[in-house]
Amino acid sequence: MQYISTRGSAPALGFEDTMLSGLARDGGLYVPETIPQLSPDDIRAMHGQSYEDIAFRVMRPFIGDAFTDEVFADLIAKAYAGFGHDARAPLVQLGNGHFLLELFHGPTLAFKDFAMQLIGQMFEEALTRRGDRVTIVGATSGDTGSAAIEAFRGLDAVDVFILFPHGRVSDVQRRQMTTPVEDNVHAIAIDGDFDDCQARLKDMFNHFEFRDAVRLAGVNSINWGRVLAQVVYYFSSAVSLGAPDRKISFTVPTGNFGDIFAGYIAKRMGLPIDRLVVATNHNDILHRCLSTGGYVTDSVTPTISPSMDIQVSSNFERALFDAYDRDGAAVAQLMDELKAGGFHVSQGAMQVLRDHYDSGRVSEDQTLAMITQAQDHMGELLCPHSAIGVAVAEAQRDPATPMVTLATAHPAKFPDAVQKATGLRPPLPERMADLFDRTERVTRLANDLDTLETHIKDRITS
Repeated sequence: MQYISTRGSAPALGFEDTMLSGLARDGGLYVPETIPQLSPDDIRAMHGQSYEDIAFRVMRPFIGDAFTDEVFADLIAKAYAGFGHDARAPLVQLGNGHFLLELFHGPTLAFKDFAMQLIGQMFEEALTRRGDRVTIVGATSGDTGSAAIEAFRGLDAVDVFILFPHGRVSDVQRRQMTTPVEDNVHAIAIDGDFDDCQARLKDMFNHFEFRDAVRLAGVNSINWGRVLAQVVYYFSSAVSLGAPDRKISFTVPTGNFGDIFAGYIAKRMGLPIDRLVVATNHNDILHRCLSTGGYVTDSVTPTISPSMDIQVSSNFERALFDAYDRDGAAVAQLMDELKAGGFHVSQGAMQVLRDHYDSGRVSEDQTLAMITQAQDHMGELLCPHSAIGVAVAEAQRDPATPMVTLATAHPAKFPDAVQKATGLRPPLPERMADLFDRTERVTRLANDLDTLETHIKDRITS
């Protein structure tokens, strides 16, 4: 299995090098050269299997010879051993034909744990075998950072630096990043928004002298390993609802497009997905693009769903690559236009995107109303991101096809919004009950590449 860049000019790599590299050297994102296929019988064989067994079956064709079967199965087992639910990703019925996929039972209470816990295990195995170490730099709108820190804290072969927008994450999200005590973990608050953090991260990857000097690696959703691990729960949930013998639809609250792109990969592999619905908040660039064909950036407005406060959705580049028939030069041109403020998707490419994706937008008031409604009528306490997904799904779902909405975070990560809507303040799980008593370690820096690179170089373990 080889991986190629969405911009067409970086060399193809195997799975392990793709995972450790993160971003391609031409600035593109890695995607599989071909998508492995699972037959209906292959999918049917997943009925009654554990989450770990399904994960092995789904991901094994993508990893080539990076890990033996025995080692890979062991890495999967270790990755999910610390989850707080035996099903790992349980389904809860909200109403007739509408189901909630709870993805918040991992150690940091967000869906990012499914990928990050496995990435941490794979990095450690590969780097130990190579006798190497790397510097991981990540940008986060809230959940990726805490999941990355949890996955890599204390590991010998990795230094971790997480950039987050100062004052634009929830208190719980911030403290999950700033309270770990391990020396290899560094939280950096950037004066700017998430798109600024993400832009500086990409600048570091494109500054090859710095990249090579610190052995830079990335675990944002630009890392193919992240997307691959998220493909699994589309299969596990769909199989629970009757796939491959019935179609299933999914609604995904998303800002960076990685979580829903994983659903697209599942569909390409043979999972009978009817509709993939993108759910956005006030910062609705994905909904605007899928509705009009124009991807034009605007200022980011802070909302009660901060993980979706994004205007540059990194993984949308992967969707565009397939929509433009894998023409790397065309995608590179679009990304150049994006630097100047935006681009328009061609008519043919828009048709491809609309063949796979629908979309919807939810306002702040509608988000709060859905949190209230879900508590009163569905018996479910939702975080604001999950509420956005449920609201869009309720508006767009076909009663004839089961709809699964992804619940991306535990409501206790966003207690102020939940309390405003319901009067209830969701408590943190017992293992995190002392989070607000822990000492914070954080450095606030300007949105400046030289400042960031100097800070990182001064603190890495040689």
